[in-house]
Amino acid sequence: MNCNPKYFLDLSEEIINGYKPDIEEYRTIALIPDESVFSLLAGSNLIREAFRGNSIHICTICNGKSGHCTEDCSFCSQSTVSKSSITTHALLPKQILQEGAIKAIDTPINRYSIVTSGKRLPIKEVQTIADALSELNQKTLDYCVSLGTLKNEEFDILIKAGITRYHHNLEASKSHFPTICSSHSFKERLETIQYAKKAGLSVCSGGIFGTGESDEQILELAISLKQLDVDSIPINFLTPIKGTPLESQNSLTPLRCLKIISLFRYVLPEREIIICGGRIQNLQDLHPFIFHAGASGIMTGNYLTTEGQTLKKDLKLLEILELQPRK
Repeated sequence: MNCNPKYFLDLSEEIINGYKPDIEEYRTIALIPDESVFSLLAGSNLIREAFRGNSIHICTICNGKSGHCTEDCSFCSQSTVSKSSITTHALLPKQILQEGAIKAIDTPINRYSIVTSGKRLPIKEVQTIADALSELNQKTLDYCVSLGTLKNEEFDILIKAGITRYHHNLEASKSHFPTICSSHSFKERLETIQYAKKAGLSVCSGGIFGTGESDEQILELAISLKQLDVDSIPINFLTPIKGTPLESQNSLTPLRCLKIISLFRYVLPEREIIICGGRIQNLQDLHPFIFHAGASGIMTGNYLTTEGQTLKKDLKLLEILELQPRK
């Protein structure tokens, strides 16, 4: 196994100059031992700087509708197979959906997203969310939604409201997906992304890691996202939640998390790579290295049913690293 830092640094410079590695070169990165991850970082950091600069995208989410999901995703505390004790609620009133965005408008946050549980949000509720976001300032803040497996008519509603991006994770590679979800297919997730792109929306799609996937399957997911030509890739790290089928899963280490981020930067050099759920819990003291590994964005604040890091702490981290919020 080639663990020579110069090899990866040279590869990164070639990528910056337009070279497109073949699958075997990507596999070299994917299969590098976790303890050798620092051999990758000089190159992944160079790629990030070349394509995304030293400004960091910051986004935040609102849990617009929580729990009672009919799907059986094994990592999720909102799923039908979860016995987790979480707060559940129907779709929030319009004024509550708007609160987080109003607070974010005068901060360095770039994008505000409303996320709802369930396979597919009813069209009446899609309209409620669209109406809520259409009334807000769209000059200083961009808007995104994650509402499940929508199709043409619903996407038209979102676009008319000024929403610019749709979020729909693949979650895992095609080969690993059936082990974490059986109530819907990987194909359905692909189709939703394709519908959103066809409608003219930017697409944010990534996955969750630490659910038992192999190095090869991590690469498989990265290649799928590259082929889909998505704009933004959220990377989530599993925080095992009591009451879920994966409550005892503990396969991640800080070094493995950095390797995953770095691999995605080599495979998707020009794209936004945003580190989201589980970043503090899993990366621990190595958390500041996410940007050297290639991250160009972070999700700040709380996640759906787990705690995140405050905007104040995230901005302090960027200041220490001499990075700037993009806004």
